[in-house]
Order: sequence, then C-alpha cells, then structure tokens
Amino acid sequence: MSLFESMGLRSEILSAIQDLGFIEPTPIQEKAVPFLLESDQDMVALAQTGTGKTAAFGLPIIQQIDTNIKAPQALILSPTRELAMQIANDLSNFSKNLGKINIAVLYGGADIRKQITALEKGAQVVVGTPGRTLDLIKRGKLRVNEIQWLVLDEADEMLSMGFKDDLDGILKDTPAEKQTLLFSATMPSEIVSIANTYMSDPYEISVGKKNTGSENVEHHYYLIHAKDRYLALKRVADINPNIYGIIFCRTRMETKEVADKLMQDGYNADALHGDLSQAQRDHVMARFRGKHLQMLVATDVAARGLDVNDLTHVINYNLPDDPEVYIHRSGRTGRAGKKGISITLIHLREKGKLRDVERKIGKKFVKVNVPQGKEICEKQLFNLIDKVEKVEVNDEQIAPFMPVIYKKLSWLDREDLIKHFVWVEFNRFLTYYEGAKDINVDENGYDERRDGRDDRKDRKDRKNSSRPERGGKGRRGDYQFSRFFFSLGKKNGISKRSIIDMINQQMPGKSVEIGSIEVLKGFSFFEVDNRFEKDAIKAFKNARFKGQKVNIEIANHKK
Repeated sequence: MSLFESMGLRSEILSAIQDLGFIEPTPIQEKAVPFLLESDQDMVALAQTGTGKTAAFGLPIIQQIDTNIKAPQALILSPTRELAMQIANDLSNFSKNLGKINIAVLYGGADIRKQITALEKGAQVVVGTPGRTLDLIKRGKLRVNEIQWLVLDEADEMLSMGFKDDLDGILKDTPAEKQTLLFSATMPSEIVSIANTYMSDPYEISVGKKNTGSENVEHHYYLIHAKDRYLALKRVADINPNIYGIIFCRTRMETKEVADKLMQDGYNADALHGDLSQAQRDHVMARFRGKHLQMLVATDVAARGLDVNDLTHVINYNLPDDPEVYIHRSGRTGRAGKKGISITLIHLREKGKLRDVERKIGKKFVKVNVPQGKEICEKQLFNLIDKVEKVEVNDEQIAPFMPVIYKKLSWLDREDLIKHFVWVEFNRFLTYYEGAKDINVDENGYDERRDGRDDRKDRKDRKNSSRPERGGKGRRGDYQFSRFFFSLGKKNGISKRSIIDMINQQMPGKSVEIGSIEVLKGFSFFEVDNRFEKDAIKAFKNARFKGQKVNIEIANHKK
C-alpha cells in the first residue's frame, strides 16, 4: 500500500493522481493531507515553491466538497493569474473522476462576463487573484459568506505585491467558522500578523527551516567586474548547452536589453516584463513551458506566480536587495526532488550583500570561476557529438536524398568527413573564444586601482548626477532623472525592492528607467526617468503599501 492510499483518499482521487504520475507524497503532502482530512483546525504551512503545495491542500478539499451544493465552498487566493490558472488546472485533474465538481478561476485582464457565468453555473471551488475576487464580491456575483475553506497560497508574495487591503476586504465577508489554510515560502512579520488576525490557534507545518532555501539547490557565485556581467552570462549559457532557466534582472529596461543581446547573439531566449500585453505574455510563457525557449529573462514582478517544472538554473544577473527575493528566485529550480543550480553574478563590493543572503538562507555560496574559452569549446564539442550519436534517424524520409549526398561527399574519407562536419557546426565557438580573456576577479589579489579605472566612468556619472538641476532633476548616462521624496521608510517595512515593485505596479505598460533608490528610517528617495515625472505623480496619487497611504513629491536633488 502506498502512502497516498494509507491517507484515506477516495479511489477516484487515487486513480486520478496515479494517472498524473504521483508515486510517493512530498513532505508537505505527507504532513498536510492526513491533517486536513481529519481536522478543521486552521493551518499555517511553510514550504518552498515546487514542493507540491497544491496537492497538499487540493486533495483533501476536493474529497470533502459536497457536490449537492451549487455554491462556493472553497476559496483559494493566489498572487498572480498564472498561478491561479495552474491551481485550477491541477484541481480539475485531481477531481476528473468525481465528475460533479465545478471550478471557477478569477483573474484580471480577462473577460469578467465569462467568469461571472462560471460562478452562476454553481462553482463549488473558486480560485482567484485578490483584485478580481474582491471586485466580484463587491458586484454581488461571488458570495463567500458560506465558504468552508479559505486558502491563502503564496501569502508572502500577495503581501509583497500590495494586496493587503484586498485580502482584508475579502476576509471580512467570510464566516468565522471556516478553516483557513495559509501557505508561504517565508515567514515575514506581515504573515505572522495575518495569522494572528484571521486565524484561530493555527496548526503549523514546516518543511525545512523558516526563510531558508531549498535543500535541492546549489548556490554558486561568479566574481567579476561589473562591466563584464553580460560576458559572464554568455559563458554560463555556453558551458551549459542544455540550460533551461530564468535570468532575473532588476528593471524592465535591463530585462529588455539583456534579452535583446542574447537573441542578437543567437541564443534561444526571450523577455518577460511589465510592458508586454497579456497576449504577448501568454505567448512567451507558452514557448518557455514548451521548452521552445531555453532562457527566459524576467523581472521579479513579471515572474511571480510562474509555475515551470524542470528548470536547471536560476541566474541572478543582479543580486536582489532583499534576501527573501533570493529565496523565491532560487526556489524555482530544484523542485519535485530534482537538483538545481542558482547562480549569482557579483562584483567585489557586493560581497557583503552576498553574506547577508547566506545568513538568511542558512547556506554557503560556492565561488565558481567563470569558464575559459577552451573549457567552453570542449564542452560544446562533446555536447554536439552526443547529439549526433543519439539522434534518431528517419531512414524513410532521408533515403531519397542520400544517393546525391553520398556522391557529393565520396571524395572525403571517414576522418575528413567527421572533421568537416564538426567544423561547420563548431566553428562559431572556436572563432568567438579564440584569445578570449579571463574575466574572473581574484578576491585575494584584487587590484582596486584597476577596478577604479574600470568604474571611473560610473563614478563620474554618479558625481555628475548629484549636481542639482532645476526641477529636482539629475543626469546619469543617457537618462535625465527626476528625484522623488517617498513618505515611507524602513520602519514601515519599505525596502529598495518594495519601491521598485511599486513603480512597476503603479505604472504598468510603461518602460520606466529607475535610477538610484535611498531608503532611510522614516522616508525614502527614488529616481525615475524625468519623461515620466507627471505619470509618476499621477500613478501614486492613491497608492498604498500594506494598508499605509503613500505620498510622493518632487524632491530637491542631493547636494
């Protein structure tokens, strides 16, 4: 008898998950499923993404749904459209043999009339994003006053995306006697606050330590000069010819630039950022999920809620300011028991920030040298030979062309034929890496004077940008920035990441270059491309962060 069978799940559900390839439960499933089948106590579950959380709450809920009641019995909230759709799809697969369970999925950017129709047909399980869910509650189309289960999935992400007010608006209409299930990868103070406010003596399940990275992920870093960041990225891709990963960048502009460079250089890559329409985003994600793309370049905001299996690598083009962001990034690989690698590209002045992340995740990063040209060429060569050796040849399709091919190549002996073939396929790597320099930085023998020369232009730009100009504007590189006073600071839970996220969320569809960000105890400053000065003021007019009103105004530039 398997552990799934011993949990008391119905035969129809066991059959469905067997068809899905479920063999043994994951740790979170092993702990949560029996508990939720036997108890109506609230529960807090701490586990990384990709640990099987949907089945952990979905299987027991599906089993206990009363199919005779044509009204919402379970409400599952997730931070993004993609995750909501994935959860709904998984629940449909789990319940396919039950036949009578209706599932509605609610999210913005789609026809609300179709979602209302799905509710009116008697949806017993509702999966939604907070904004659209609250909208339908206010319209009187979704009634949550009799739900028995409320699930907050990726709760920390929902809070970091500014959904606190929406969650409050939804939860106030739910019955006190419901069972509330909170799933989160990290346990910041805001999650503790939600648990204390909306849950009654919750039972806690933890898979691994709080706020730590996945056990299946190796954490590597490459130490380079900042100017060599893109060169290092290409070498990482070249030394891993079968890479299937996400490259995280800080801003939408950087995401576009990196993805464009990769595509121009012949790599199988594309970008995911806030300027894409929903149709464009769906197209990119379909290609990536289908493995027609090897590398997806994305911002943290754009990548939220993506549920993609079998990623071999996560690459941090920049080290995030918030260690918890790193936890979420790295947790996208090494899932479902598989191994993964999280790579971070840093320069020497970021070593302190790297140590902060190490302390947060409870793991040491391994310094790895950026591969040299000879090493990359060797790896690519043998990868090519492996492909040739293992390719399946369709004799019937190729047969008509072979006589001409044999005749054309008859003058070459076996050894020369192999050499010609390898050279045609392999020449670009040999040519590109011929004489390629070593871009590694030696931590011990680091030449600060040399680095100073490398970064002299950056320092000059920073110096120039600090000179006041009319209207609180400063110039850096090719951009002229407007500097804003931001009314919240560290004591309000603000970080650099929070401000970047808010700019992206409050100004969707706009490609806004973000300048320097300074977070102080009670307030902050940030810069954006001055072409968007009026847009920023308008966008932040009614903005809130974790329930707190945000005020911004043009600041006098630093002197």
